[in-house]
Amino acid sequence: MNFGALLFHEDREKPQMIELRSDTFTMPTPEMLAAIVRAPLGNDGYREDPTVRELEELAAARMGKEAACLMPSGTMANLASMMAHCICDKNVVLLGDKSDIHIYESGGADLCPGIVFSALDTQADGTIRIGDLEREFQKWRDGSSSKIALLCLENPHNLCGGVVLPRGYVRAVADFVHSRGVKLYLDGARIFNAAIASKTDVAEIVKDVDSLQFCLSKGLAAPVGSVVVGESQFVGRVRKSRKILGGNMRQAGIIAAAGIVALQRMVDRLEEDHINACRLAEGISAMPGVQVDLSTVQTNTVVFRVVDERFSCESFIASARRYGLNLSEFRYGRIRAVVHHGTDAEQIQEALRITAQVLEEGPVEEASYCAESHA
Repeated sequence: MNFGALLFHEDREKPQMIELRSDTFTMPTPEMLAAIVRAPLGNDGYREDPTVRELEELAAARMGKEAACLMPSGTMANLASMMAHCICDKNVVLLGDKSDIHIYESGGADLCPGIVFSALDTQADGTIRIGDLEREFQKWRDGSSSKIALLCLENPHNLCGGVVLPRGYVRAVADFVHSRGVKLYLDGARIFNAAIASKTDVAEIVKDVDSLQFCLSKGLAAPVGSVVVGESQFVGRVRKSRKILGGNMRQAGIIAAAGIVALQRMVDRLEEDHINACRLAEGISAMPGVQVDLSTVQTNTVVFRVVDERFSCESFIASARRYGLNLSEFRYGRIRAVVHHGTDAEQIQEALRITAQVLEEGPVEEASYCAESHA
């Protein structure tokens, strides 16, 4: 790659901000906005909003499950689902120590005294070893029964770089927990990215899990919402948990209308994001002073390290922002770039040019950085 060609020249206009902090920065499409305006509405608290019901039926069918419930956010969806699964004295939730639920959302569970988290080592590919699960089941065994209610997996795995869990692994884990009377839950915020990356129907990917949530407001570009799917009785308990958490909505069809368009129109185009993420990762990996594990670039996420000693994560991010590129700090000394509907191939090339310029010029002294959410 010719790095000199990527640098600024005198007559170049200042670029617009390229937003790669997260795919939560997507904007609703014109079709979504039109659907919102014409959506028939009712009171979803009474299950009388026809647009919400249409979305929930569509989501359940897409996932091959019995029922679904629209939620205001993925964080509430995860918490309400855990509340619905933890019944009586079966209240232990197993999850990975690098899972989003454990790292970013555990505060919600602290408010629910009936839920006990137990975090296990997360491997680089997003998996939890079966051997670690076996030891954990023995630890929580009380007489002839277990206190474990649930095992949570994450697919794709965010903090592992957006990697997709192997299909055979999910099946093996499901067989393991089900044989011990425990449910398997999936935080599938970007599950459609996993389906596109593995060229597998999403219903097949989630076939062995008992329940899951997925986000409408990330790569699918809807403005608001996540959906919980699973067995009908479980979803009924989720609705009660949603109400306890303050998540009951009224004329929620204005949210659901965009979600319907997201499921019908925005899934296949995720492949474009994956292609652009690969282009970004390959370009960055060729630059001196940066490390990228290309094997982890499987979906729309690129995670890299700046090993040039002139930079900290903060100073690199702040310097890139000054020149029109928004990146985010991503724990463990890493930086993340997430490609989405608002990012095209031309912007990817511009992002590479800015990255090259920052590495060429060094950190900007007066730059400042403010930490952001890492959803």
